[in-house]
Amino acid sequence: MRIIGVFTVIFVTGIGSALGIALAETVNIMNQENFQEFAPALPTKILDINGTLITEFSADEKRELVSLADLPRHLIFAVLAREDPDFYRHKGFSVRGIARAAYGLVIGQNLGGGSTITQQVAGTLYTDRSERKISRKIRELWWALQMERRYTKNEILEIYLNYMYMGPGVYGVEAASKYFFGHSAKDISLAESAILVIQLSSPSKYNPLDNPNLAMDRQLSVLSRMVELGYTTKSDTEVSFSEYWENYDYTRVSQAAYFNRDDKAPWFSEYVRRELDSMMYKTMDYYRDGYTVHTTLDLNFQDSAQRYMSEGITRANREYRVSSGNRLVRAERTYIPIVDLLSLTFDVNILRGTSQERNETRALNRYTKVVNPVIDLAALAFGLEGMKDISNAGFVELKANTEENVVEGSLILIENETGYIKALIGGSKYDENNQLIRATQGYVMPGSSFKPLYYSAAIDSGKFTPSSMIYDVPVVFHNEDGTPYIPLNFRGEWKGTVLLYDALAQSMNVPSLKILDTIGFDTAIDRAAMLLGITDPNVKRRTFPHLYPIGLGIISIAPIQMARAFAVFANEGREVTPMAIRYIENRNGTVILDNEREIRQKQRQKGSAIQLISPQNAYVMTGLLKKTVEIGTLGGQGAKFVFVNDKGERYRIAAAGKTGTTQNWSDAWTVGFTPYYTTAIWFGFDRPGNSLGLTLTGATLAGPIWGDFMRDVHRGLPAKDFRRPESGVVDIRVCAKSGQLLTPACNQGEVVLTFLDKYRPVEYCSYHEAGGGYRSHTAIESLRSGVSAFDDRDVLSDLKMPSLDISQFPASAPAGRPAPAVNRVDEVENSGPSLDFTMPALDDFELPSYNPLME
Repeated sequence: MRIIGVFTVIFVTGIGSALGIALAETVNIMNQENFQEFAPALPTKILDINGTLITEFSADEKRELVSLADLPRHLIFAVLAREDPDFYRHKGFSVRGIARAAYGLVIGQNLGGGSTITQQVAGTLYTDRSERKISRKIRELWWALQMERRYTKNEILEIYLNYMYMGPGVYGVEAASKYFFGHSAKDISLAESAILVIQLSSPSKYNPLDNPNLAMDRQLSVLSRMVELGYTTKSDTEVSFSEYWENYDYTRVSQAAYFNRDDKAPWFSEYVRRELDSMMYKTMDYYRDGYTVHTTLDLNFQDSAQRYMSEGITRANREYRVSSGNRLVRAERTYIPIVDLLSLTFDVNILRGTSQERNETRALNRYTKVVNPVIDLAALAFGLEGMKDISNAGFVELKANTEENVVEGSLILIENETGYIKALIGGSKYDENNQLIRATQGYVMPGSSFKPLYYSAAIDSGKFTPSSMIYDVPVVFHNEDGTPYIPLNFRGEWKGTVLLYDALAQSMNVPSLKILDTIGFDTAIDRAAMLLGITDPNVKRRTFPHLYPIGLGIISIAPIQMARAFAVFANEGREVTPMAIRYIENRNGTVILDNEREIRQKQRQKGSAIQLISPQNAYVMTGLLKKTVEIGTLGGQGAKFVFVNDKGERYRIAAAGKTGTTQNWSDAWTVGFTPYYTTAIWFGFDRPGNSLGLTLTGATLAGPIWGDFMRDVHRGLPAKDFRRPESGVVDIRVCAKSGQLLTPACNQGEVVLTFLDKYRPVEYCSYHEAGGGYRSHTAIESLRSGVSAFDDRDVLSDLKMPSLDISQFPASAPAGRPAPAVNRVDEVENSGPSLDFTMPALDDFELPSYNPLME
C-alpha cells in the first residue's frame, strides 16, 4: 500500500505539473499570439544620402505579407489539395493522417506527412522541425490545439501562406510568386499555384529552376488531385499547364532571393553589407531586425557612373576583341608557319606542337562558349544529371577564361572634405558569379597614376622643384641585388631635356625614376604609404619592394586607396577617411550606431597628425596635376569643366589629375579631382597576362569617362578653385625651356609655376643667355647629373644599342629648316662591347606637343 501511495503521489504531481505548464503556455498564447500583432522578420532598408531607398537586405527571409482575401481561390484550393484537404473540418490534427504517416514509417515508405496545416504552423513557430523526436511531435500537437482554440481557420491559413519557407531565401506565397514568376500571388495562374504548393514539401527538390522535370511531375499530381476533389476542371488544368511550360525559361538559373532583389546600386549595397558585418554586434541581425542604414551614396551620381562605366566596359571589350583578334591573325599567318617549318626542318619537338595547341585552344573556346550552354540546357530540359556535371565543369573553364580575356572596370567617387563615397562601381554586372568589388578589393597595378605620390616627397625634399630640368634619355638603373632595369617611355619616345612639371604631365618614365633614385626608396615609400593609408609595417613591406619598377606603379593598390591619396591633395593635405555608412537606426527610429561621429572623433583625437602633408605641398602638387588637365595626358578633358550659370555667364571649376597605363598596356587608370570630389577609374583584367592594346590607355579609355562623369557630377555647382595657403607658396613665371627665371633673351615660351617659397628658383636662364644653348662643359654636366644620381659612364657602358651610320642621313635638311648639329659620343672603354651611337645636340630638343596617347 505504501508503494502504491508513493507512485500515486508521483503520478498526481507529474500530472499537475504538466497541466500547470500547459495552462501557462495557454495563457502565453492567449496573451501573445494574436495574428493582428504578428510581426515576422523585417528587412533592413538602405537609404542614400537624400533618403531615397537603394535596396533592402532580407536574404535570410524575403517576405511580403498578403491578405488571404486578396489571393485567388485556386491557390487556396491547391494548398488544401496538396497539404490538408480536411483543414476546415478537423480540430487541428488528423487521426487518419497520423496513422498514415506512422504506417509509412513501419513499412519504410513515404506515404505523406501526418501533420495538418495547423500543426505545420505550430511546429514552425514554436518548435524545431528539424528535430526527429516523438516529444517534438507531442509539443507540436499541443501548440496546434491551442492555435485552433485561439484563431479562426482563415487566420491560421493566412499565417501559413505568409510564413512558410518556399524557396531560396523566400518565405510566403507573395515573395515566392515574385521570385519564381515575376508577379504578385494575387495574379497567379492555376498551374503556377501548383508549382508554389509543391515548394512547401521540398523547396530544393522541386525547385522548377533547378529540377524542371521533377517539378513538372509533382505539379501534375497536384492538379490531378484538385480535379479529383472538384476544385477545378480537367480542361482548365490542361490549358494552364500547357501555357506555363510553353513559356518556361530553361536558361534561367536558381539563385538566392538576395541577388533577385530590387537594387539601384548593387555594388555599393554589397560594400555596405560587408561593412555592416564588421560593425554590428553578433546579436544584431540586419536580415531580420528591420534597421534603416543611412549611407553616403548619391543615387544621381551612381546612375551617371553606372551609365558611363557600362559604356566604357562595352567599348573596351569590343576594341580588345578586335585588336587581339588581329594580333592572332598576324601571328597565325606569319609566325606560326615559320615555327612549324623550323620544327620540321630541325626536328625540334618542343616547337612541333604549336599548330596542334592552337587547334586545341580553338576547340576549347568553341566548346565552352557554344557547345557547353547547349549541353546545360539539354541537361535541365531532360533531367540528365550526368550531363549537368559535365556542363558545370565547362562553366568553370569558361569562368577562368573570362577572367583572363574580359575587360572589367571600377569607379569610386569620394567627397574630399567628408570622405563620403558618393558613387561606387565594382565591375560590369553584380551577380552570384561576379562579386569582387574591384573599387575596394581589386589590388591592381596603378601605373603612372602612382607617380604623384612620391613626387610629393621630392617637392618637400628641396632637391626638385616644378621647374627642375631632367634629362630624358635611355638609362640603366641597378636594383639593390645588382639586376639592371631599363625603363621605356610610351611608344619608346625620348624627349631630351624636360622640366619636371612637363615630365609629370606627359607621364615620362625615365625622369620619374631619376626623381625616385635621387630622393631614395625609403623617402618615396614612406610618403606613398602615408597617402594611401597603409600603416601596417608588414603590408607596407610587401607592397613596396625596394625595386625601381615601383616608381612606375608596378605594385598592387586598390582604386579606393588611390582615390584617398589624391583626395588628400584636394583636401589641403589633411587625411581623408572614405566612408559609406553614416548612421544606423533600429525599427523604432532610434540611432543605435553613429559611424560618422566615431570617425570624426578619431580624426579630432589625432590633432595635428591629421595633416598628412603640408597645405603648401598639397597646393604645389595640385598645381602640377592641373597641368595634366591643361597640357598633359588629360588635356582633352579640361573643356568639360566649363559651365554656364543661370545668367548665361561661363565659369570654370578647377580640375587636376593623372592617368596611368601599366607595362604591356594591361591596366588603364585615371585619378582626378576638383575642389569638390575625387574620382578613381580603372580598367583591366581580373587575371593579369593580357594587353588592352595600344588604343586603350589611361588617357584614351579611362580619361574621357572621368571627364564625362565629373562634368555630370559638377553640373550646377558654383565656381570654385583650390584653396591657396596664406603663406609658404609663390607663383613665378619661368622660362619654358630652362625652368629658370626669365631674361630678355628668353624666346621659347614661358610658364607660370607654383613653388614652395623656400625653394623658389633664384638663377636666371643660362640657356638663352648663352645664345640658345648650353655651350659650357659645366652646363652640360649639371644638366646630366646635377639633378639625378647616376654615373653617365656606367650608363653608357651598360646600355646596348646598335651603332648608327651617320652617312645614311640626308645630306641637307628640308627646305626652310637648318640642319641640326650632331654630337658624337665617343666610345667608352670597358670590359663589355663598345657603344657607338649619335644623338641630337641638347639644344635641338623641343618641348613635345600634347599627345593623348602618351603615357
